[in-house]
Amino acid sequence: MTALDRAWPALLAARDAAAEPTAAPANLRGAGRRLWASYVEFLTRGSSRPVVLAHLGASLDGRIATESGHSTWVTGQADLVHMHRLRALADAVVVGGGTAAADDPQLTVRHVAGRSPVRVVLDPRGTLPDRLRVFRDTPPATLWLRSSQRTAPIGVEVVQLRVEHGQFDPRDVLAALSARGLRRVMIEGGGRTVSAFLAAGLVDLLHYCVAPVVIGSGRPALVLPEIATMNEAIRLRATIIPLGQDRLFVCHLGGDPQVSREAAREGPRARRASTSDPR
Repeated sequence: MTALDRAWPALLAARDAAAEPTAAPANLRGAGRRLWASYVEFLTRGSSRPVVLAHLGASLDGRIATESGHSTWVTGQADLVHMHRLRALADAVVVGGGTAAADDPQLTVRHVAGRSPVRVVLDPRGTLPDRLRVFRDTPPATLWLRSSQRTAPIGVEVVQLRVEHGQFDPRDVLAALSARGLRRVMIEGGGRTVSAFLAAGLVDLLHYCVAPVVIGSGRPALVLPEIATMNEAIRLRATIIPLGQDRLFVCHLGGDPQVSREAAREGPRARRASTSDPR
């Protein structure tokens, strides 16, 4: 048992406490202390909307699955445990319809102690079958977000949202979750779903785990609108934490990637001003 395993009950207590989480236990050092800090940040960030943490596990060449959609497992056991810890701290865990269909995930907490979050499945096309485990294995509860109403198994609430260009507006998704008291939201996949929330400026924390494996082709981790120059790239503040052979990038966005883009653009302008302005 690691020091983080022993400290885990304190994080679970902090999840449910009204007060701010306490400082990291004294016996945590190095990567364990940095992981503690990443979990605590998910618990303490305040906002007028739910706090959003997105998690992706990718290869060195930025793929989260093969062309066929097979993704078990890109990253290793340590990242799997990390993902289950994030689930245990979240009020809701969200997946897109493609991930639900390809992986048939349970989205429950099994590798660590803790309760399972409400499961949220985005199904804008209304094509997912109700035989999937998230719709049949209840509890925990499941929210099935669709463009139209339909009957659902016991323990599943169908939520009707408008669809534009074949997908939900991420803001509408968060509004539906907030209305149900779900304030800590984990976006678990897939890449298109994480990309949509990121492009909308709604991701506060991105946990991006990179494994030392090359897939060579397959499904990309992130697909965002094209940019013309590197000045428009999203520059992130990241803490890098070893998870076995993998490396976890804990990236801080503050919910608005435009801030990072503008900071990157301001840098070159400021440098040009300092060299051309005689004052």
